[in-house]
Amino acid sequence: MRRSSLLRWLFGLIVIAALVAVAFRYVSHRRDTTDEAEFRTVAVDRGDVTMTVTATGSLSAVTTVQVGSQVSGIIKALYADFNTRVKAGQLLAELDPTPFEAQVEQRRADLMQGQVQLRNAEIALHRQERLLASGLTSEAEYDSAKAAADGAKALVEQGTAALSQAQTNLQYTKIRSPIDGVVVSRQYDVGQTVAASFQAPTLFTIAQDLTRMQVQADVDQADIGRIRAGQVARFTVDAYPEHEFRGAITQVRLNATVNQNVITYPVIIEVPNPDGRLRPQMTADVTIEVATVHDVLRVPNAALRFRPTEESDVEAAAPAGAAAASRPPGAVGGAAGARRAQGGAGPDGGQRPEGGRRAQGAVAEAGPTGPARVVYRLAPDGKLQPVPIRTGLTDGRVTEVVSGGLEEGDRVVVGLATARVSVSGRGPRMRGF
Repeated sequence: MRRSSLLRWLFGLIVIAALVAVAFRYVSHRRDTTDEAEFRTVAVDRGDVTMTVTATGSLSAVTTVQVGSQVSGIIKALYADFNTRVKAGQLLAELDPTPFEAQVEQRRADLMQGQVQLRNAEIALHRQERLLASGLTSEAEYDSAKAAADGAKALVEQGTAALSQAQTNLQYTKIRSPIDGVVVSRQYDVGQTVAASFQAPTLFTIAQDLTRMQVQADVDQADIGRIRAGQVARFTVDAYPEHEFRGAITQVRLNATVNQNVITYPVIIEVPNPDGRLRPQMTADVTIEVATVHDVLRVPNAALRFRPTEESDVEAAAPAGAAAASRPPGAVGGAAGARRAQGGAGPDGGQRPEGGRRAQGAVAEAGPTGPARVVYRLAPDGKLQPVPIRTGLTDGRVTEVVSGGLEEGDRVVVGLATARVSVSGRGPRMRGF
């Protein structure tokens, strides 16, 4: 009897211990689930927002002259080389003048022969004039003598023009600098033949002033409407990645270029170069400031992209349709929604543009007519409060809040701190953002 009571007492202890273990496991599971469902939040602050347009371009001197040759020949001598500073009129190169000197002598001899023929024709004409006055010759013979004299005079004028052309070609054998500047390129060496049959070949490229440079940046057609002369532009070059150069836009050109169906317009940016660090043909990564607002309420772009995956996370007192309005067309919750958001969302929640380098945050426009959005604020009970706002400028990281229910210091949700564990035991489910 005593042994049966002892067994019943031990069995009761075992049942009680099992119930305590189950309760402890249930409480721990709920606590872990709650802890793992914590949201990551960021405080809304005030500051400046600057919208920028990015592009690439190349550096060049403001004035660059290509010096060529108008005559063909063999280069006899070079008097300038790379990086040579030259003055206007300075001799740069000389072609072999021998054939041109011979041509000048030939044209001079032709002119002399024409002058002799002219004198003989004039003598014959004067003789015919005297004979015609005495009635000893006919009108026909006089007219013939006069025509011969006029033809000889024309030959003399033709010979004079040919001699002048030959002398000009002889002068063209001396290549001179048209401007003051620096030789940045030389294409020929001594002994090479310069052929100027159809176009003047380029012998030298001279930059007039390397203390003033310009960048020709190719701006996408979607962003060119925001570009204006006088706007500030910043750029970097690979040679000095730690230094940022600044310039101003001086011209927005109309001659568009098409490359693989991408249309760009050249934008000219002038920049001072007193220390000579910038050099022609350097590649520049350009950032153009197109709009700036100061001391405005700012919300992180990650808060605009965040979408709840569980309707139970949203407060029951949420405005009707607020949760639905927060989702882009066709958005779904869970992992599928996360994958779709990652595949097509831009930096501000819109569709990511294709082709070219675009304005940072080009979807969000300035002013009170900006797009209406919804962000989520974390309530004290752990629920999400949807807050409708109207956005303005964005720099790709933060966006201006034009109007809405947010205040400085409010903490908006940008994602989940960890994964949520399913109570049904089917494993963790990640929330995309």
